[in-house]
Amino acid sequence: MRLAGAIFSNVTKMLDFYSQFNPSPLSIKQFIDFGLNACERKSFLFLRKELPVRLANIMKEIALLPENLLRMPSVGLVNQWYERSFEEIIHFEKMEPEQMVLTKFCERLVHIRNRHADVVQTMAQGVLELKESHEVDPGTENSIQYFLDRFYMSRISIRMLINQHTLLFGEQIGKPASVSGIDAGGRHIGSIDPACDVVAVVRDAYENARFLCDRYYLASPELQLLQKGVPSERPLLVVYVPSHLYHMLFELFKNAMRAVMEHHENNPPPIQVNLVEGKEDISVKLSDRGGGIPRSVSDLLFKYMYSTAPQPSRSDSHTVPLAGYGYGLPISRLYARYFHGDLHLMSCEGYGTDAVIYLKALSNEANELLPVFNRTSSKFYRPAPQLGDWSGNTNTAVISQSKCRGKHKTDSEITHSLQ
Repeated sequence: MRLAGAIFSNVTKMLDFYSQFNPSPLSIKQFIDFGLNACERKSFLFLRKELPVRLANIMKEIALLPENLLRMPSVGLVNQWYERSFEEIIHFEKMEPEQMVLTKFCERLVHIRNRHADVVQTMAQGVLELKESHEVDPGTENSIQYFLDRFYMSRISIRMLINQHTLLFGEQIGKPASVSGIDAGGRHIGSIDPACDVVAVVRDAYENARFLCDRYYLASPELQLLQKGVPSERPLLVVYVPSHLYHMLFELFKNAMRAVMEHHENNPPPIQVNLVEGKEDISVKLSDRGGGIPRSVSDLLFKYMYSTAPQPSRSDSHTVPLAGYGYGLPISRLYARYFHGDLHLMSCEGYGTDAVIYLKALSNEANELLPVFNRTSSKFYRPAPQLGDWSGNTNTAVISQSKCRGKHKTDSEITHSLQ
């Protein structure tokens, strides 16, 4: 018992130590440049410091969550996964980068990635458990929204580092199953495709979403593919992570198809995708005629505690519904923002909705957007007084000033933390 206490005390000290450091954001160009001249020893030396920093930064924020959320069994399970993974990584802190150590490190990264495979669903289940307990006030909801944006962004970044290392140096042991099913012909550098064809990813996401739609509604809308407003199938290449782009498009197609099929009983109109290449951004605009979204609802679509679809049954955990916990849009926006892009929705109630994904056109400007823990972080988890404010940017009749401020900080704090 005394030994267990000593180990826990040492891990706590190491957590305090690593949380003092800011994560080091990388650009897609840096990932590419390193991958072209990949050195397993250098990657090991970088990751054995960087991964504990990223884990420690977000673990410190987990500890700041409202007590009633921390008490939920699923949240406790996620916390245990992070503690265990942190402990396993710092085990390599002072080891020499010999081949046996490098092999064990790569194997350990694969185990950690597998352990954290269900983090999104498990944390979502914890939030659902809290919601079902009716212990959620507006202040708690703001704290949860702020945390989950940062928590899931941190998870995306950690998985990116792990995937790059295991794909570059782990041979078959480190290779995850293909997410999008796109054959890149061996040109990938880790999980990044230097010539990612946006048209191919759009088609792949559409076909897979269409399969679900056909199975559920026995019909589906067609795809109309445009480039700068003109029908075109010519490739549009960008340096990007195909699985990230696929994730965003698949979610948007699912939402669009559900809206179209429920708004049109017969002859569903096509979903239009317009691709535009600019100097700063490559824009992917997805337009549907699914009846649109009321303005009173549009502000809620990126809230983790809101969904227009019924909550998934726990017995249906192995099925892939057209909708679920309501996390699809907020997490898709995080994938877009991870490399300094974005995802916007614009809707005309009674007609349809436009969704625009922005991707950085230049790989040296596509830098990781990372949450940073610091002394001021705790103030975003404290309940704030609620005041009526007619100047809020939402469309609901009554909104608290603290809620409005909380939304802006959720979106901008991550960026400010890098400065």
